Amino acid sequence: MEYIVTTAVKKILTLKKRVRILQGSSSAGKTIAMLLILIERAQLEKGKLFSVVSETLPHLKKGAIRDFLSIMEGHGYYRDAQWNRTDYIYTFESGTKIEFFSADSPDKVRGPRRNVLFINEANNISYETYTQLAIRTSEEIYLDYNPVSEFWVHDEVIPHAEHDFLILTYKDNEGLPETVVKDLESRRHNVGWWKVYGEGLLGEAEGVIYPRWRQVDQIPEGARLERYGLDFGYSNDPTALVAIYYYDQGYIVDEILFQKGMSNKQIADTINAQDKKALVIADAAEPKSIDEIRAYGINIIPAVKGQGSVLQGIQIVQDQSISVTKRSTNVIKANKNYVWQTDMDGKPTNMPDHFWSDAMDAVRYALSSIASLKARQEYARNLPRRPQKQRINEAR
Repeated sequence: MEYIVTTAVKKILTLKKRVRILQGSSSAGKTIAMLLILIERAQLEKGKLFSVVSETLPHLKKGAIRDFLSIMEGHGYYRDAQWNRTDYIYTFESGTKIEFFSADSPDKVRGPRRNVLFINEANNISYETYTQLAIRTSEEIYLDYNPVSEFWVHDEVIPHAEHDFLILTYKDNEGLPETVVKDLESRRHNVGWWKVYGEGLLGEAEGVIYPRWRQVDQIPEGARLERYGLDFGYSNDPTALVAIYYYDQGYIVDEILFQKGMSNKQIADTINAQDKKALVIADAAEPKSIDEIRAYGINIIPAVKGQGSVLQGIQIVQDQSISVTKRSTNVIKANKNYVWQTDMDGKPTNMPDHFWSDAMDAVRYALSSIASLKARQEYARNLPRRPQKQRINEAR
């Protein structure tokens, strides 16, 4: 695949100050543009170190690292011997290195100095982390983000640091497929959403349906797998598969699959490959797909569907204590951006917007099929208490 020099690239190259703030809409091509710039510089400049940082390593793997390798391969630059797969460092013939690491790695954040720093989705890391990285950077610092709400860039960097400020939108990305452009522009009526993700302006993702879920490093020992949730997709939308674990009076969501173009056989193979087995609750709108997946040996049933089932399911999810694993990058992003639809006047309706719904629907299908925690606790409290002597005799 050939990556073109977009307007976004040209605009970023005009920036001159040490701190360079890249605020932008969805699909503005900020990450691709930055990687193209860093790759070209790494080929020309000798013996330097460029750092690409994001909130977690899974986020990097599914985002900037994947894009970097795709660009390198697409342009014929990639040499396998120069890519350190353990430390995620690519060494160019010039001796310059591009490294990728996460902001949740204290040893890297407080580690050696670098020449250039690029923080991808800077609004997802703390100001303290930024400070530790910045004081160890000798040349430029690039910060990109979607302006969902104000954060430390607005409170600490813009008022106090010499900086360049640039707003990029999807119109600056000539490499964007027309289908994506149409999909974005179809949401102009959602005023709050469009301000942030269409125009790249500071706003608030109004009407967020679920409070931001707490992140955990991994599934803890002792967590019990309850369900898998499956939302079908193919060409336009990805297939989303999540696992739901019960642990410490709450639920943990773990992303298993989030990918377009998956056949029913591939979905079944993915489920069969999981170490732990559980009932799969799938989108009831595709009974033929459910039947085919069942034929591959999967224990799968359709989600309950009917009038009010979506709102009832959302209410069930809202009532739970939910965490999500850090590797579940698509679930995390959807959780932050899943909002209510608005009408033509910009007022919220009682139906969720489809744009970030794939992973959230999968979570809803699974959790709606499980008795709520309140119901479980109420049931346990109402169980008849047997006489102590009887319980002792049964234990013998």
